Amino acid sequence: MKNLKFIIAFNGMKYHGFQRQPKERTIQGQLETAFKKIVDENVKITGCSRTDAGVHARNFCFNTFTKSRIPEENLVRALNSMLPSDIAVLSCEQAEQSFNARFSAKGKEYVYLINNKNNRDVFLQGLCLHYPHEINLEKMKEAAKLFIGEHDFAAFCKSENKKHELGKHGTMREIFSFEVEEKDGFVELIVRGNGFLYNMVRILAGTLIYVSEGKRTQEDITDAFKTGDRNRAGKTLPPCGLYLNKVFY
Repeated sequence: MKNLKFIIAFNGMKYHGFQRQPKERTIQGQLETAFKKIVDENVKITGCSRTDAGVHARNFCFNTFTKSRIPEENLVRALNSMLPSDIAVLSCEQAEQSFNARFSAKGKEYVYLINNKNNRDVFLQGLCLHYPHEINLEKMKEAAKLFIGEHDFAAFCKSENKKHELGKHGTMREIFSFEVEEKDGFVELIVRGNGFLYNMVRILAGTLIYVSEGKRTQEDITDAFKTGDRNRAGKTLPPCGLYLNKVFY
């Protein structure tokens, strides 16, 4: 029985997230259906992250066990020939039996993409947030620094985070870096950490937008860490601008 590690990319606009759900179109559902046709097995895929509906991925990892003897490079070609055009398999390799795409991950990098031009780009609908207002990059950069390090992010996640899924660390997470970059009218918020809670990146991004608008201050962020008060943080930005950019093992 081989344990195969895959890297894929997907446009999440037409999907209800990665994880298989009854009566919903998901990335996992598409992959498992295609895989079964190729290897004639009921494979179970383990993804590195669940991802919300409408969220995208540039480098998403999953693993699965299979008895198939099909060479890895042939599996890549076969899957790409059967999957919808908005899902692409980038690579496949044999992994250690103990490898688990979710639990072996040491960290992830997410990007939130903002189109800051006056006019929306009709060809980027669903692929970024159109925000045609002035952005104070310096204020956002300074506020982003406050998130770096280990903190209790209870105020920066959706309340639907289920206690049994939080694990032994609860709402504690460590952010390794948080960068704010601007180029040609687009702003990228690039955050790396050891793990992220439900809606956490979208709320962190929304908090920086509120800081830019003067609706939140650095003191509000500090108080949010201390109190866990969701009202001290910013709004939850739409999923369209969020990309899982990298997974670290």
